Amino acid sequence: MWNVDLAFADVVSTSSDPRLGAIRLAWWRERLEELGQGKVAPPEPRLQAVMSGLLPLGVGGRELSRLEDAWLPLLELFPWGEAQAEGMRLRGRILFEVGERLLGNGGQDVGVTGELWSLIDAARHCSDRPSREMLAREAGKVLGSLHGRLPSRVRPLTILAALGAADLLREGSGLGRLSAAVRHRLFGTLPR
Repeated sequence: MWNVDLAFADVVSTSSDPRLGAIRLAWWRERLEELGQGKVAPPEPRLQAVMSGLLPLGVGGRELSRLEDAWLPLLELFPWGEAQAEGMRLRGRILFEVGERLLGNGGQDVGVTGELWSLIDAARHCSDRPSREMLAREAGKVLGSLHGRLPSRVRPLTILAALGAADLLREGSGLGRLSAAVRHRLFGTLPR
């Protein structure tokens, strides 16, 4: 699952022409949809891993193909706006909701927790300062909307959001991150 997401990220980061990048993203979407229709994966390791590792667990290729919709707005030139933030929210929801199903049902906030992680992750990797700041502001709004504890069975996944929240709140030193991770693992809370 994560390697498929990285494949989409690689397309975005290596595309100098948005039109060609869109074609490359569409290739990934089409291959994933074909896996969902029972076709054999081409000799691409990440697609073969989806076929052998995720499809038998009930994760559909069509479901993962929606990552194209999440990554496509990032092909646009800077500065980014709401379309890119919404794309990153979608990415986080897709990945965390799939992860939640694989780990066991965790509750309604897991998808939103994925939005938080994805926005922070995108901000960390964004080279344009205004766009990076916009993504961080959006992540702050999502963090403010999350309340309560996350169930223990999904914490191996949601710990990514806890680490991201520590970075967002400038607690991103080694000890700050460690403290956020331990608190999240024990109590299911996010840094505030």
